[in-house]
Amino acid sequence: MTGWWVALATLALGTVIGVVRLRRDGRVRDTGDTGGDRLSEADLGAGLGERATLVQFSTAFCQPCRATRRILADVSELVPGVSHVEIDAESRLDLVRRLDIMRTPTVLVLDTGGRIVKRAAGQPRKADVLAALAAAVPPPPSQESSHQPDEM
Repeated sequence: MTGWWVALATLALGTVIGVVRLRRDGRVRDTGDTGGDRLSEADLGAGLGERATLVQFSTAFCQPCRATRRILADVSELVPGVSHVEIDAESRLDLVRRLDIMRTPTVLVLDTGGRIVKRAAGQPRKADVLAALAAAVPPPPSQESSHQPDEM
C-alpha cells in the first residue's frame, strides 16, 4: 500500500511542476536588474537595432527555437528600427554563462544601448514580444509638424 501513495504523490508533484512550467514558459519578464547587463555589437556578432534588438539563444535541435525564430523575424519586420539576432548557445558558452541562460530558446530584449530590459525563457507569443517592445522601447520620432496653434 505504501508504494501506491508514493506513486500518487509523484504523479501529483509532476503535474504541479508541469502546470507551473507551462504557465511560465515564454512569458516575457522585466530583468529585475537595475544596473542592466549590456551586450555590445562584439558580443552579438551583429549591429544593434536603431530602437531595439531581439536576441535569441538557440540550439540546433530545438523545435521551439524554429518557431521563435519566425516570431522574432516577423516582429523585427513589423516594427521599424528593431533587429533580430540569433545566437547559437552551444558556440557561445561564454555568453550563456554570463547571462545565466538555462534553456533554449531564451529571448532578450535590448534597448538602443544594448542594455537587457526584458527576458523570456521558452517560446514567447508574438503579442507578448510586441508588448515587451512597446514597454521597453522609446516611440519613433513623430512625423507630424511641430507648429503651434494660432492664438486668438
